[in-house]
Amino acid sequence: MPPDATGAAPSEESGGDDARDLYDQLTDDLLYDPAIGRATMMGYPCVRLAGRFLASYDDKAACLVVKLPRARVSGLVESGTGEPFAPAGRVFREWVSIPTVDRALWQRLLEEAVDFAREGLNLPGTPR
Repeated sequence: MPPDATGAAPSEESGGDDARDLYDQLTDDLLYDPAIGRATMMGYPCVRLAGRFLASYDDKAACLVVKLPRARVSGLVESGTGEPFAPAGRVFREWVSIPTVDRALWQRLLEEAVDFAREGLNLPGTPR
């Protein structure tokens, strides 16, 4: 990352605008697939695959939110990597918030979310 006005390099963990920039960069990389597009979900920016929501960005918490199998979500929460996604107090069991701004982690989870969405659609290229 480029240095800030004080000459210090901002941390990948700083959140805020850095997190949104990372979300935008990584989701831009998904748009090569014509089945993937941008939308909004509950007021949050998100990406969808053939109409199915697969990832979002929570502006208030500055974190990635991804849709994954319940067991994977539970594992991420139990390990401390993720937090339950509970807008307005209702927990979404197949969604997890990832508060740590980490390019490799976010990229891997976005890839998992795309694969999970494909499985539900039985599209060509779906992993078996």
